[in-house]
Amino acid sequence: MKLHVVLVLSLITALAHGESALADENWPQWRGPNLDGSSDSTDLPTQWGPDQNIKWSTPLPAWSGGTPIIWGDRIFVMTPSAGEQSESSEEAADENEDRQQGRRFGRRRGGGGGRNPGGQTLMVMCISKTDGKVLWEKALDEGNQLFRKGNSTSPSPVTDGETVWTVTGNGVVTALDFDGNVKWTRNIQDDYGRFGLNWGYGSSPLLYDGKLYIEVLHGMRTDEPSYLLALDGSNGETVFKVDRPTDAVRESPDAYTTPALVETESGPQIVIAGGDYVTGHDPQTGEEIWRSSGLNPRRDANFRIIASPVAYNGMVYAPTRVKPLLALKAGGNGDVSDSRLLWKFEGAGGTDVPTPVIDGNHFFIINDQGIATCLDAETGEVLGGPKRTISGTVSSSPLLADGKIYITNETGETMVVSATPDFEELALNPLDGSYTLSSIAVSGNELFLRTGTHLYCISESQ
Repeated sequence: MKLHVVLVLSLITALAHGESALADENWPQWRGPNLDGSSDSTDLPTQWGPDQNIKWSTPLPAWSGGTPIIWGDRIFVMTPSAGEQSESSEEAADENEDRQQGRRFGRRRGGGGGRNPGGQTLMVMCISKTDGKVLWEKALDEGNQLFRKGNSTSPSPVTDGETVWTVTGNGVVTALDFDGNVKWTRNIQDDYGRFGLNWGYGSSPLLYDGKLYIEVLHGMRTDEPSYLLALDGSNGETVFKVDRPTDAVRESPDAYTTPALVETESGPQIVIAGGDYVTGHDPQTGEEIWRSSGLNPRRDANFRIIASPVAYNGMVYAPTRVKPLLALKAGGNGDVSDSRLLWKFEGAGGTDVPTPVIDGNHFFIINDQGIATCLDAETGEVLGGPKRTISGTVSSSPLLADGKIYITNETGETMVVSATPDFEELALNPLDGSYTLSSIAVSGNELFLRTGTHLYCISESQ
């Protein structure tokens, strides 16, 4: 049995809640049940639009890069409260065009091309998967800010079927039951110092074996060290906090990645990418077991990393700021920069923001311009592309499911292509034109897409 299958089965067991924990029914964290942006679901919709295959749509108070997570009939989304003035679809389209032409770039704490960041209250909403009804909403924190493409609700929640955990961009971590009652809350900035990232905090937590793993990789605006934090999911107490040293300079220590979980010869390990390095950690102690350099070979000063590492079948694929992309055999000890490096990709079509996806044989990269490239997952050989797919800017990560890849741009338009090296176009699906950063989630044979104004349930039965 492949290591990836063993890992997925162990994760499903760890996350199980009754008989509801089926890989094609629940989407428990940002990159789904397999932690890699893929789903085992079949018979998923290929075509939709404002008047086609929309089962329901629920208005949301404001936009967010946080992806919806799903368990049973419950969908959880992070969101700011409503802002003073909502952004129209026309305004969103105009700003998107300005951004692409390079005329207007937001500055820290107040830019984003003038985009409204939403209101000051940071909330989690619980929505019925059946009919889109808002079941409850809970205020978690105050103090929303705009950070170019993000606000203070960028981290996605995570759930095990009984508890949902949230992290705000201000470092407030909260555990709630499925009825919205707070179990515990704490502010890790109060405990461990202010975040020092240039563009706000955007890493989503990883849930594994009852622990919540939170990375803080920063350095642009602080001299404090980066660290990996593990909290006991049941009570919020610190299991460990370990520093993660880096010699990266200026903005390069900053990372907006999410930890991955990989199976190695020695057992499961937590993988972190950012600050010029990829590192593997003991999930019980946080101890760094191995480290690879090579993410920033020219030692650039502005090499912050956004796309997250992908773990599959004992391998770790680590994107950077477009290039290079490293493929490592996970495991080993100490400096594994040369001994565990299998290949690296430095060709055209590398990604900056979207995290790639893999089906085992093929490694699919969709970059910020909608350029698609297919690599051999074992050798790094280019099998297809670079090929233009969707137009506009792509900031959400692609979904791989049902033999298809779903690519959503910043105006909420989704192109569906075949999960093959030729990326055959199957459909181009518009929605409401609003500012869209969130990745698509899957449950059963339905898709859930969060745009700047609504959460949509897309179902071919409609």
